[in-house]
Amino acid sequence: MGYLEPIATVLGVVHLFLLIRQSLWAFPAGIGMVSLYAVIFFDAQLYGNVGLQAVFCCLLAYGWWYWLSHQDKAEASDKAPIKSLSGKALALWLAAGAVGLVTIGAIMDRFTDGVLPFWDAYIVSFSLVAQVLLARKYLQNWLIWMGVNVVAIGLYFSQELYWTSGLYTLFLLMCVWGYWEWRHGQSRSEPETA
Repeated sequence: MGYLEPIATVLGVVHLFLLIRQSLWAFPAGIGMVSLYAVIFFDAQLYGNVGLQAVFCCLLAYGWWYWLSHQDKAEASDKAPIKSLSGKALALWLAAGAVGLVTIGAIMDRFTDGVLPFWDAYIVSFSLVAQVLLARKYLQNWLIWMGVNVVAIGLYFSQELYWTSGLYTLFLLMCVWGYWEWRHGQSRSEPETA
């Protein structure tokens, strides 16, 4: 099993780099990464994260379709436009993440032998929020990913998933870069708010 984590780590770096660059190739790399992580997290008894990988696979497929079908044909751009959430919409997404955290954490705490179920649930719930926003190309996805990455670094390190903890440290730095890139890219395109 030890060989899967370094491979998944490399795929994760490639995936995030390509997302920052707004490349459609990010999606197949991401699907490969989450497939490997489903196996890794099952072995580590992080069951919330196992389920999350399955959902990620579906959301990555959706994001691939969304980005491809929403390319800005009017400006001959090969990229879907970057949008921003209103403050109210962002608050609703964060509230949904908090409800998910409490619900998933309570279920895992009661019905599984999972380790640190509420920290696991935090990662699951807010990753889902961030991934949906990423698939729809909302700028604020990067901010939510930053919060997820901070918690993930500690959780994965505590479970001796050192490659993965290192990957999420790099993800945190790349999210700062992604936010900066997308924010500047958004100022060059027509922003939409929700």
